[in-house]
Amino acid sequence: MVSEFGFEVPNWNSIYSMLVELADRVHRSNFKPDILVGISRGGWIPTRVLSDLLENPLITSVGAAFYIGLSEANHKPDLTQPLSISVLNKKILLVDDVVDTGKSATLIRSHINRKGAKEIRLLTLYYKPQSIVKPDFYSKETKEWIIFPWEIKETLRNLRKKCKGKTKLFMKATSRLVSYGIDKELIKRFLKETS
Repeated sequence: MVSEFGFEVPNWNSIYSMLVELADRVHRSNFKPDILVGISRGGWIPTRVLSDLLENPLITSVGAAFYIGLSEANHKPDLTQPLSISVLNKKILLVDDVVDTGKSATLIRSHINRKGAKEIRLLTLYYKPQSIVKPDFYSKETKEWIIFPWEIKETLRNLRKKCKGKTKLFMKATSRLVSYGIDKELIKRFLKETS
């Protein structure tokens, strides 16, 4: 939680290395997806990178809303963006940045199954052991809250709400983010923009 600062903050290079390793594992498994489906929003960037690494330009996205704040979730996810292309009789690589509870992945997998997909495999950068779903491919298992480079401003906004009235705690949390390599000036800028 916020008071314990259980954050993990991967940088762009480590994320890219994870994706290269995951693409190699997909190749070695002999799974050749027809379409890569990124789970919106966290799966967009990994899906684009995997499209390049797997040499497969056929990508699309599907969305589910689950988290409403820093480590705060609704009871169940809602499908916010259904598939926009046919997956009938296609092999699908479903991609997300993290599988936390597994509820969004389960909802989206069911949606894709109902659309007639031949096979679905799940790939995530991170897997949390409390998840009801274990990805077919993942790079790292963790219990920490992960802050990806594509969600720093959003994290600061949520952290500010979570620490409202607790200035020392908020300052400690932002200092911790700096210690993880997030640029101090960028944090200052985002805090001005989110106040």
